[in-house]
Amino acid sequence: MIKKFNHVAIAVKDLARAKKIYKEILGGDVSEVSHYKNHGVSVCFVNLGNTKIELMQPFGSDSPIEKFLLKNNSGGIHHICLEVDDIFKTRDHLLKNNISIIGDKEPKIGAHNKPVLFLHPKDFFGTLIELEQE
Repeated sequence: MIKKFNHVAIAVKDLARAKKIYKEILGGDVSEVSHYKNHGVSVCFVNLGNTKIELMQPFGSDSPIEKFLLKNNSGGIHHICLEVDDIFKTRDHLLKNNISIIGDKEPKIGAHNKPVLFLHPKDFFGTLIELEQE
């Protein structure tokens, strides 16, 4: 089902500062910032050719990232993203195998304008996993 690693997401308190460090200090190819009110995040991506780093900070008053940053004051790895061929077929297979999907179990459009689902960390050894349709 999973095809390849897409990105690792790092929650930060200051996206402009993080973007600057990844671009100016590490020499990364960093995208412009995009704001996703419906997801409660502002993000930019560091393109590494074979994968990406997603830098994200809370956007709006109801951001799930805000809760993460309250527990992890310095920020940190929030989730990993894996690609799948068919998000609906994958969802049905996961549900059949008692894997917890966060939210209403319907894919939402993510930061790459592709359908995504988030899998509960309790089922994956403490790791929040985002599945994104290829």
